[in-house]
Amino acid sequence: MALSASLDRDAFCVFYPITTRWADNDIYGHINNVVYYSYFDTVVNRFLIEQAGLNIQEDEIVAFVVQSHCDYLSPLAYPDSIEIGLGVEKLGTSSVTYCLGVFKKGANTASAHGGFVHVFVDKITNKSVSIPVHLRRALELISLKV
Repeated sequence: MALSASLDRDAFCVFYPITTRWADNDIYGHINNVVYYSYFDTVVNRFLIEQAGLNIQEDEIVAFVVQSHCDYLSPLAYPDSIEIGLGVEKLGTSSVTYCLGVFKKGANTASAHGGFVHVFVDKITNKSVSIPVHLRRALELISLKV
């Protein structure tokens, strides 16, 4: 990823609040690294369903995660209130690369950032397909501001 070591809040135009849970903490007293991926998946799919019009039960497509990563810059822990910034780094024919920033509520600098790549495929054939127009339009609206 060509992004800087830390992302500021103003790089993103879409944010979703996340309520941390007691179970998110690990034995070291901070949110466990694997939980961040759950946050990422929740935020991206919430955007696709609520803002882009993806119908996960009826649409003939599904988005598969084919690559993911996260850089951890400062610890967060329950009961922190956090906000996830979501943006599109790259939009291809059948794939999209998301960037996500994890912010302690009100903070300007991300405590963690990462992303993943979705490839859109036909549910029956599992072959990649072009991103449908209604999804593409929504994804274009959240291109990163960096």
